[in-house]
Amino acid sequence: VVKNGELIKLTAYGDAKQYQQSDLMLLRPEPMQTNTLFDLASNTKIFATNFALMKLVSEGLLNINKPVQSYLSEYKGEGRVQRTVKELLTHSAGYPPVFDFHRKDGSYGDAFYSQNSKTTKQLLLTSVPFSSKLSGQHVYSDIDYMILGVLIERVTGQPLDEYLEQQVYAPLKLTNTLFNPLKKGFKPQQFAATELSGNTRDGRIKFDNVRTNVLQGQVHDERAYYSLDGVAGHAGLFSNAHDLAVLCQLLLNNGGYGDQQLFSASALAQFLTPQSSDETYGLGFRLAGNNQARRWHFGPYASAQAYGHTGWTGTVTVIDPAYDLAIVLLTNARHSAIKGSQKRYEFIGKQFETAQYGSVVSLIYEALLNQ
Repeated sequence: VVKNGELIKLTAYGDAKQYQQSDLMLLRPEPMQTNTLFDLASNTKIFATNFALMKLVSEGLLNINKPVQSYLSEYKGEGRVQRTVKELLTHSAGYPPVFDFHRKDGSYGDAFYSQNSKTTKQLLLTSVPFSSKLSGQHVYSDIDYMILGVLIERVTGQPLDEYLEQQVYAPLKLTNTLFNPLKKGFKPQQFAATELSGNTRDGRIKFDNVRTNVLQGQVHDERAYYSLDGVAGHAGLFSNAHDLAVLCQLLLNNGGYGDQQLFSASALAQFLTPQSSDETYGLGFRLAGNNQARRWHFGPYASAQAYGHTGWTGTVTVIDPAYDLAIVLLTNARHSAIKGSQKRYEFIGKQFETAQYGSVVSLIYEALLNQ
């Protein structure tokens, strides 16, 4: 919890790893530490992709109102030339929520199968189908952010992870925020574990090269791991509570931290402007708005200015400028047994209080408001 420019709470609870595999409990669980790193899942969208995009906007290298094709020349055919960068950012470009490149048995067949990053990027820019009519509807989609990741690489001339780690995190002296950490000198025991049996949902799912071991320090997201080599605009970023506190404070400071100004206040304001068609959508950021639709995320006390994101693995961020407040809750809710049938199942950890994000967020607001 960051309040009025100070880190007022940094606490670890429970275990970073409890299972060795297939529901077998460890005799000595690995305890959670305040510096444990987490798979941020979709929080990657704001702490990686959005940070890069806001920096590029501030530097005059990107105009979000331009067509995507202005930056990615091969992005054409079937109405693609009409799509703007902003439509990807607001999840209104017409793409489906997910697209399973990593499986041969996907609904689009072998033509869209890819466990190779270069091939996947080519499919993203030229082939992945979307609704050809621009309806203005918001359909939250990982595809939008995969394409934005490729766009950043094209504009900067660098791989996404290299650009972010060198141009964003290094100037802030953040050494625990990165992609593919096991390839960069980190050890599995430094991470909160996620799924117990790889991506198999306890044996319910099978595909080529599927991982079956406990995931620890490798991105869980199947599309990021298998199809984009661990580096993607929608998922793949790892970080810890301390580094995220700095990134949240930078947002509260309108793009600056210490002697570093990463992006302009006007770029951030542009990204936090509610969309008239749905006030819970900014550009990539999710907004509290009138706080009814997203009470499960922001709780009942957040101001209308509050914004943030959630991540499938069990991560949530709330940044509330009205209170000069940031809340980061990192859990390993998916590091738990799975109960249910072949088709209908649930991670037990998602039933825990900590996985009900708004509940914990509410308690923090209450503690602060009651002081």
